[in-house]
Amino acid sequence: MSSDSLAMFRKSMGPDLAKLAEQHLQHDLNQSDRDALQSAASTVSTHVTAGSLLGITLGLFLAYRLRRTRTATFAAFKATEKPTSVRFASGREEVIPDVTPLLRPSAVGDLATYSLLGLGGLFLGGETGLLSGSLRARQRIGGDRESRERIEGAFRKFQADALRRQADALDSGRREGEGSRSL
Repeated sequence: MSSDSLAMFRKSMGPDLAKLAEQHLQHDLNQSDRDALQSAASTVSTHVTAGSLLGITLGLFLAYRLRRTRTATFAAFKATEKPTSVRFASGREEVIPDVTPLLRPSAVGDLATYSLLGLGGLFLGGETGLLSGSLRARQRIGGDRESRERIEGAFRKFQADALRRQADALDSGRREGEGSRSL
């Protein structure tokens, strides 16, 4: 599992694309546009962090409640009177094994419960935070029509340059691969 699968740990695009994006930020946008983008990025980051923390907290709380319920259920099972044998109509008597030790909550089960519910909460909370932060950032950027149009134009130029670089890399990779093959 990659660390990019959790919203809290996602990184940028890579050094080459980050340089290209920085060039477009400097040349295609004015300072107020860059400030709006910085504010939007910090909003997304704040929402993801808060969502992840709330998700972990909720997951651990649910794990605690599940463990407490499991422990109470075991205590109730242990305290009840259980039959020790079964007598059949033919007179034959079979002993029923005691399964109480097999139902006892274990440290391994507790570790699995806390881990799985904690990670599930991290994933759910982080993704929810990413969604809410993205929506809030979109509202902030979309507030000023002229600024939004400049940002969208700069993004389109960045996408075109990034796709050109990717196409150049694919073309050069194809030529190198074709030259080394012999038929």
